[in-house]
Amino acid sequence: MKKLTHTDSEGRARMVDVGQKEVQHRMATASGIISLSEETLELIRQNSLKKGDVLTVAEIAGVQAAKRTAELIPLSHNIVLEKVMVSAKIDHKGISVISEVHCTGKTGVEMEALTAVSVALLTVYDMCKAADKQMEIGQVRLTGKVKTSIQL
Repeated sequence: MKKLTHTDSEGRARMVDVGQKEVQHRMATASGIISLSEETLELIRQNSLKKGDVLTVAEIAGVQAAKRTAELIPLSHNIVLEKVMVSAKIDHKGISVISEVHCTGKTGVEMEALTAVSVALLTVYDMCKAADKQMEIGQVRLTGKVKTSIQL
């Protein structure tokens, strides 16, 4: 059985020590969706919601969230992010959001990618809640993770 990394020998929560890990270029991607009614999707297409441009605001919220992940997730590390991309697009039943996050460091950016998607989807929910009472957020998941050694 695998061991949890965020607990000590006595089962108490702890931040993982990454001090001895190799500095690498790290990238993670994540995705998620929010289902919306066709009427709400049409309001978004026409940019007719009172709160403004849903897709752009959600993308910006996702970028901000990635940058603040260490403040939101108690045992995650502070990471200097080099790139955060969040894209929100209308699809056939709602809005899909993807993120891509890069850094050079000793720990990965999975939580930053997942946080970006989650907050972008929550932003869509917030902006559309007056128009759609049946929204559902789902399928938030890590879709990729890459680490590459750095040649010094």
